[in-house]
Formats: sequence, C-alpha cells, structure tokens
Amino acid sequence: MTAALTRNRGAARSDIAQRLSGAGALLLVALPPAMAAANRSSPLVVGAAALALLAGALLAEGGRAVGARLAAPLATPLGRVALAFLAWSALSLAWSPVPATSLRMAGEFGPTLLAAYLVATLAPPHLAPLARPAALVLLATCLAVEADLVSNVALRRLLHERAFDYVYNRPLELAVLLAVPVAALTARAGRPLLALAAPAAAALAAWYSASGASALAALAAAGAYAAARLLPRRAVLALAGAGLAGAVALAPLEGDILAALFPPKLHERMAASNTRERVVIAQSFGAAVAQDPWRGAGFGTSARFDRLPVAERLDPEMRPMLTAGHPHNSFLQVWAELGLVGAALAAAALLLTLRALAAWPDRARVAALAALAGAASIAFVGHGAWQGWWIAGLGALAAWLRALSAAPRV
Repeated sequence: MTAALTRNRGAARSDIAQRLSGAGALLLVALPPAMAAANRSSPLVVGAAALALLAGALLAEGGRAVGARLAAPLATPLGRVALAFLAWSALSLAWSPVPATSLRMAGEFGPTLLAAYLVATLAPPHLAPLARPAALVLLATCLAVEADLVSNVALRRLLHERAFDYVYNRPLELAVLLAVPVAALTARAGRPLLALAAPAAAALAAWYSASGASALAALAAAGAYAAARLLPRRAVLALAGAGLAGAVALAPLEGDILAALFPPKLHERMAASNTRERVVIAQSFGAAVAQDPWRGAGFGTSARFDRLPVAERLDPEMRPMLTAGHPHNSFLQVWAELGLVGAALAAAALLLTLRALAAWPDRARVAALAALAGAASIAFVGHGAWQGWWIAGLGALAAWLRALSAAPRV
C-alpha cells in the first residue's frame, strides 16, 4: 500500500512538473504575438515562463540538481567573464552621479536578466517539439503586423490602441531574431516550406515597418547565414570575431567615422531614419567617453547624461543631444557608462561566445551566427542596452538556439 501511494505521488509530481515546464515553453512560443499586442511585454512573458520552468525543474529534479544545472554555465570562461562584467556594473553604482537613476535601471535590468538566464538554461529541452507551432505563431504574427502596417495601422485604430506604426518596431526586431532558430528547428523537423515562410514573413514585415533596425537585422542575419554556409568554419568565426571586436573598439569613434562617410545626399535620402541626429548623438557620447575613458560615468547614467559633470566639460554644441536617453549604440553605451574596463569585458564575453559556438553542430552554429549578427546590428543602431524588453528577448533567443544545438537530427 505504501509503495503504491509513493508511486502515485511520484507520478502525480512528475505530471505536474511536465505541465509546468510545458507551460513555460508555451509562453515562449506566445512571445511574438504578446509583443505585437504590447511591445514591452517580453519581461512579463519571459518572467512567467522562467517561474514555470523553475518550478517544473525543481519538482522533477530537486533543488540540488537544478542548482548544479544553473551554476554549470557560470563556471565556464564565458560565465566567469559575464559575472565579472556584472560585478563591474554593480561597482560602478558607487561613483554614479545620479544614483537613483542607476538603481532604477538596475532594478529593470537585474530581475529581467535573471529571468532570461533561467529561461535560456531550463527551457531548451522543452522547445524542440514546439518548433512547428512556434513557426506557425511567428508566421501568423508577422502577417498580421504586415497587414496592419499596409493598412496604415487600421487594426490598432479600430481597437483604440496606440495607432502609430513605430509600436511594431520592438516586436519585429525580436521576430526577426527568433525566426532564425525557430526556422532551423522547423526545417530539422521536416517542414521546409514552413521553415522558409516564417523568416520570410518576418523580413517582409520588417521591410514595410518604420524599424530600420529590424530591416538591418534581417539583412545582417541573411548575410551571416550565407557566409556561414559557404565559408570554412574558422574563416567565418574569425570574421565574426573581428566584426564584434571592431564594433566594441571603434564605438567611441562611431560619430566621427559616420560623419566622414555619410555624404549630405545620403542623409537626405535617409531622413526618415534621423541619420543626422544619430551621428550627432554618437559624436556627443563619444566626446563624453574621451573625457572619462577608464571607468565611465556609472551603470544606467545614459538616461541623465546631459546632467552629469562630464557633460559640463564638453563643448556647448555637443551637449544638446546628450538628452537622447542613450547613444542608440549599445557598444557605445557600455563605453560611456562602464569605461574601458566594461568595454574590455564585453568584448571578451562576445569573443568567448564565438569560441563556444565553434563546438556546436553545423546547423546550430550557422543559425547562432546569423542570429548573433542580427542582434549585434540591432544593438549597434537601436535602443538602450539595459532595457528589459530587449534583455528578455535575448533570453528567449538563447533558449531557442540552445534547443537547436541539442536537438537530434531527423
């Protein structure tokens, strides 16, 4: 009798664990439409997924086993460098001239990063079977967004939502990135047409949108995918490493480089992308970096950069664009807030990521390089580095990529 009860309890416990983990994975499948409906919803979705996955893993494996799973990636060279970067970011709060702003940004970044890490670590075993529904959801979401964009956001006006095309910028950036591993998993499951349709719909919606960053990400991902398929592995990894290291190293000079390369006629053609303003923003933050290149102004200070002591030391014409809230370049933001130490740690983390990808199976490595190129292009021209919606989206992307790396061949 006791043995039977124990078996029944164990079976019930296993069933609940599977349901919880499955619910967490389904939440990640639902991320694209959730972002399309509310473009800052990814921290909520990924946070709920993380809690469900963690509860499921604890029920199925126990606290000690789950703790070991979560600690293992942090013991690798990449994990140690990532922890060092986080430690330096935390230390920089000590010299932030606007501690309330820094703490507010840390309060958004920290919990979201934890949720993203939990999802990236715990979700992969549960995602591969959901590749086909994920591709269908992604395809339907992108087609719906594209239809709304073509109709001048008629659906949003009908629903009395924020009726502006730019509200789709964030959802499409994530859709373009997520389409890469989801399509690869779908192709591996024997659905080649669906695997082509999902990223094509994401790229088409990005092209019709107001988001230059998502269109650039689609182009970068496609170019990196082609290069990774055609060139030898070492050559592709070397090119990717040079590109990422260059993006970090040259970030403080971005404004001056763009000012020299962009002719006035090109600015006129790209007026909708505010290229002139972006160049001046980059120049202004680059000048601020030159004033304090070693340690930076402190984590999260970009939101109030115009009020920092470093801004007072700049030429008057460089100060107005510091009100932008961030430099629209995550690599430059790291320099401005965390200085040379933060930039060096960020570059090391990126290069160690590439080293880890070198050991992945071919199809997973190609998809990961394509997604990394797309994410890096968005980071180079887009939003603030620590925004919660972006960190949560990267966690979901990492989960899908790791699912692809572990999925069996069909």
